[in-house]
Amino acid sequence: MATHVITGAGSGIGAAVARRLHARGDDLVLHARDAGRAKELAAEFPGARTLVGDLADPDRLSWAFSHQSLPGQVDSLLHIAGVVDLGPVGDLTPKSWRHQLNVNLVAPAELTRHFLPQLRASRGHVIFVNSGAGLAAHADWSAYAASKHGLKALADSLRHEEHANGVRITSVYPGRTASPMQVKVHQQEGKDYDPQKWIDPESVATAILMSLDLPRDAEVNDLTVRPGK
Repeated sequence: MATHVITGAGSGIGAAVARRLHARGDDLVLHARDAGRAKELAAEFPGARTLVGDLADPDRLSWAFSHQSLPGQVDSLLHIAGVVDLGPVGDLTPKSWRHQLNVNLVAPAELTRHFLPQLRASRGHVIFVNSGAGLAAHADWSAYAASKHGLKALADSLRHEEHANGVRITSVYPGRTASPMQVKVHQQEGKDYDPQKWIDPESVATAILMSLDLPRDAEVNDLTVRPGK
């Protein structure tokens, strides 16, 4: 039975991935920002363990984890949580920049640092759910795109560093996906939201599981998923 540490399992792509892995009997360790959210996830995924720590404050993750029992085995680490706050460079505050950089980039780096020993031992897999904004930046997306461009750099560097240890690294770049984050994006853009126009989170989950389940003789480095409609 494989053990997967997952961030962002409460909604959208993360929830879809967690449901699929839970249904097939894998062992889940679900990250939550606080104890209340951890209780909700534990109820939604019976048998799953939870790990509490605020991704918006990565400096305190080590302290938070020191008060909890970390899994001894980790076969995959899936970074799926993310935040977005749109706005022109002339309006974005340092608080907005720090929040997006912390959650989308610094926290994944810190979580990876904590679980690398287990991932090396299992010859495991780290999956970074990035974004189309991690490949191209557009007006009003500067802070989010910067965090996602940074996440690509993190994944690329980690891949070179850990190849000899047998750790596989995959970046997934979904286009717009029907999720609570997309609802917020449309609100910030002042546009009507129609989930039928965008990718179903289950479709992205299928791509992620394909990367995860690929035989050991190959690995997916970069996978772009775009709306097919």
